[in-house]
Amino acid sequence: MRQPGFWQADRGNAGVLPLLLSPLAQIWTEAARRRVARPPIFTPQVPVICVGNISIGGTGKTPVVTALLARLADRKPHVISRGHGGSLDGPLRVEPTHRADEVGDEPLLLAAFGPVWVAKARAEAAVAAQAAGAGTIIMDDGFQNPEVAKTVNIVVVDAETGFGNGRVIPAGPLREPLAAGLARADLLVTLGPEAAQARLEGDWPEIAGKPRLRARLAPLAMGLPWKGRRVLAFAGIGRPAKFFATLRAEGADVVATRSFSDHAPYGPAILSRLKADAQAAGAQLVTTEKDAVRLPDDFRREVQVLPVRLESADWAPLDAALSQI
Repeated sequence: MRQPGFWQADRGNAGVLPLLLSPLAQIWTEAARRRVARPPIFTPQVPVICVGNISIGGTGKTPVVTALLARLADRKPHVISRGHGGSLDGPLRVEPTHRADEVGDEPLLLAAFGPVWVAKARAEAAVAAQAAGAGTIIMDDGFQNPEVAKTVNIVVVDAETGFGNGRVIPAGPLREPLAAGLARADLLVTLGPEAAQARLEGDWPEIAGKPRLRARLAPLAMGLPWKGRRVLAFAGIGRPAKFFATLRAEGADVVATRSFSDHAPYGPAILSRLKADAQAAGAQLVTTEKDAVRLPDDFRREVQVLPVRLESADWAPLDAALSQI
């Protein structure tokens, strides 16, 4: 979905629409409270690390999960996911032969870094992961899902957008009230440049005192000379503009951009138009890792990818949170 503009209005200055939608937000809030309060269906015998968010939309969870897989490599980490956008119910282990429309784009991307299990019921995915020998389970999303008992809750925050207007869906972008979400969080991972990190602290004093990892998403060069290169960039992620800005920061000449909704499928008509537009502009098509796994193999060969990885000047807050397991 594309978020309405008023969701990102200044806190306390979002206009009349949030006020009109506040009764529906109250209904959502109560439903979320009841859901979170339900007891878990399954308590694994191994630690469970949940990587989620309080705001709807892309905040950068996938790179955080990728970093956890690397840092916990000696603990046999397995990822579980609902497989958003996938048609298969599961539980099943994601294999390279699967397609994004079967298991979801994020699980297919993460499967390149470690074992990934998808199931519409997260408890079933956790049971399958434990049975397959997982020493640690990393839950990709599901912070508000009570099915699986969690050992550590990591909440990812986009430092540039913060928590929007601070209101609950549909009056704002929050899945639950901010205070309720922060109370359950063991660690905040705030992603963005230093200026955005400082602004986040000023705009949202509620995060003060919470354990917090300040990090950013850094591009992997992969040997590609981006400086001065003419590219047509396209992305169907939570915030495509962030990807386009990263390309420009790498020195690419971004002659055109195309934004799609998060997890958007790429059908023949869209791919044909992208190819034609790139040829007309004399530009190279480039996209994100998550978008690339949704492309057909024959088209994928014509597109270059700019991957990003989590970087931090101080990993101590994350290591302290992981020490609980």
